[in-house]
Amino acid sequence: MSDHQHPLWEVFTQGSHGEPFEHAGSVHAPDAELALQNARDVYARRGEAVNLWVVPSAAIVASAPSDAGPFFDPGNDKAYRHPQFYVAPRGVRIF
Repeated sequence: MSDHQHPLWEVFTQGSHGEPFEHAGSVHAPDAELALQNARDVYARRGEAVNLWVVPSAAIVASAPSDAGPFFDPGNDKAYRHPQFYVAPRGVRIF
């Protein structure tokens, strides 16, 4: 990013009421209000969305690809996470 560009904002759109928000893309803007207006102009100009979120990209915390092994370990060594210790109530079918 050059020194002349405004901060990057990530844009999330909601297609209709009750649907989950989805990442639509990103825009550059100096503040949140202009980021929201830019996002509306770019990602909702044809009525694709009924609601928008904009989030500063710098505020997003993400895992690194190098964390793939230990960070996403499913924890198979923790027996209490398996359902074998629970008694199913009568009438509940177990698969």
